[in-house]
Amino acid sequence: MSQFVETEKSVVDVQKEHARFIKPLGDWRRSHHCNNLTIANNGETVCLMGWVQYRRDHGGLIFVDLRDREGLTQVVFSPEVAPEAHGEAHVIRSEYVIAIKGRVRPRPEGMANPNLHTGEIEVVVLEWKLLNTAKTPPFLVEDRTDCAEGLRMQYRYLDLRRPNMAKNLRTRHAIVQACRNYLNELDFLEVETPVLTKSTPEGARDFLVPSRMNPGEFYALPQSPQQFKQMLMMSGVDRYYQVARCFRDEDLRADRQPEFTQVDIEMSFVDEEQVMAMAEGLMARVFKESLGVEISLPIPRMPYEEAMRDYGCDKPDTRFDLKLKDVTDIVRGSAFKLFASAQLVKAMRVPAGGTMTRKEIDELTEYVKGFGAMGLAWIKIHETEWQSPIAKFLSEEERAGLVEACGLVPGDIVFFQAGEPGLVNNALAGLRVKLGHKLGLIPENTWNLLWVTDFPLFEYSEEEQRWVACHHPFTAAQDESYGIMLSDPAKAKARAYDMVLNGNEIGGGSIRIHNPNDQTRMFEGLGFTEESAKAQFGYFIQALDYGTPPHGGIAFGLDRVAMLLTGATSIRDVIAFPKNQKACCLLTEAPSAVDNKQLRELGIRLREKAAAPAETSAE
Repeated sequence: MSQFVETEKSVVDVQKEHARFIKPLGDWRRSHHCNNLTIANNGETVCLMGWVQYRRDHGGLIFVDLRDREGLTQVVFSPEVAPEAHGEAHVIRSEYVIAIKGRVRPRPEGMANPNLHTGEIEVVVLEWKLLNTAKTPPFLVEDRTDCAEGLRMQYRYLDLRRPNMAKNLRTRHAIVQACRNYLNELDFLEVETPVLTKSTPEGARDFLVPSRMNPGEFYALPQSPQQFKQMLMMSGVDRYYQVARCFRDEDLRADRQPEFTQVDIEMSFVDEEQVMAMAEGLMARVFKESLGVEISLPIPRMPYEEAMRDYGCDKPDTRFDLKLKDVTDIVRGSAFKLFASAQLVKAMRVPAGGTMTRKEIDELTEYVKGFGAMGLAWIKIHETEWQSPIAKFLSEEERAGLVEACGLVPGDIVFFQAGEPGLVNNALAGLRVKLGHKLGLIPENTWNLLWVTDFPLFEYSEEEQRWVACHHPFTAAQDESYGIMLSDPAKAKARAYDMVLNGNEIGGGSIRIHNPNDQTRMFEGLGFTEESAKAQFGYFIQALDYGTPPHGGIAFGLDRVAMLLTGATSIRDVIAFPKNQKACCLLTEAPSAVDNKQLRELGIRLREKAAAPAETSAE
């Protein structure tokens, strides 16, 4: 009789009972992963180890789907082949860890599973070991789970067992290895740069780390290795890369994390063409080795001004053709006052979109309000009339101008935004992508890569009431822009370039300033005094004085690239242990309070939280 005896007990009691029969691994050695075996292995004796996905008891035979990171294999406990092993198999539960030795055989006729790599075979068990028991998991460890993301993050070690999540990690690994192999072949050196560094508030907020040995002083976690990689070029390293951890204390969304990873690259004695050619080859290698996809080179290019004009953003999704048209001059004298007084009016024609219902249009109106828009003007183009609340305000001349500018034909709908350029472009760019998905305009399994070039050197920050760097303060200006960067900063252009994939920026870089006079002028354009520049960047400014070569580079957002190539909807699904949208780790409960002893050692005292207001009586 089997030593495994089960009576009517609770799940917890059963688990405790089963734990008594856990056996050591001993001299057993795994021969194959659970996705390796095929009909070519017929008749072989194998040893598999993994987690139990499902157990199905068919009376005589007991079937178990055994899972590891590579996939599934069906194993069979048969009373005719191995009576003792079969007699013990009734204790097996989902997520128990087991090892089996058995013989590979074809599945019975008509029972093959074409959806599994191992679907033509099964392994009939000769002997097995219970390696560990498991509690009933809080959600099904399978791709079809519909539990809340928070629960998945709380039990991330279970979530990562799911096939899709395991596949995401493998793809991310393949991307990193492709990058390393490619760059190593081009004689780049992988160099690590500090994680504890100096705070430079220019840019996003820093994460600060107090120094115990230097009371009252702080390190910052690096937002990027920017200054260090440039100083490596000054050091003669010539070609550098790093799979670098970066940190930014900023509001989060689906494609942002407080800590993230970038493939950071820098080269000496190069111009834009050389950096971009290197980056194109890198991306071709990534697609080939991680997806088996060949991409066409060279990658198309689009100036920043064209991207903003036609798509309303600097990372256009070129897989579909909806474009924006500037119709400001056409409606400048319109009786529709919003159009007449607006700084910018843009239109977007949606071919054959005239069948949209008023409910659908109202939903789109609410959607663009999320981008700061007050509403959404629209016109349906019919054979004999224009249907819209604003149609009566448009003259025949204005209608003719819109028809010519937008290419309007009966059956179309055209959407408008009017106001400040940033708002207009932002709202219509968001609407364009929304409609691309809603109307099925975006082809599946299509990879559109694009370079966006000729960026502005500066952009004006309404929050800070000053000009700030469009990329960062070390970006070189185009030659013709040095003469105007102080007198007319809005027209100055940078030697910068971004790589865009399907409407997502995946990499950005520039040629850097290598002349100390030019760097001083850049700091001046950003509003730095000589004293403030030295206080923040004195070491870097000094390094420029000792023979800095021309250099440039690019950094790719590894998390975002992995998200796109795996088809994930959030970078949290391609990061092993991510934070949620409040920058909290639900698994480890970080961040957390620390005891007063640690704070005293750092010379820190916390302010008391403001007391909650007292509740007032309804009387």
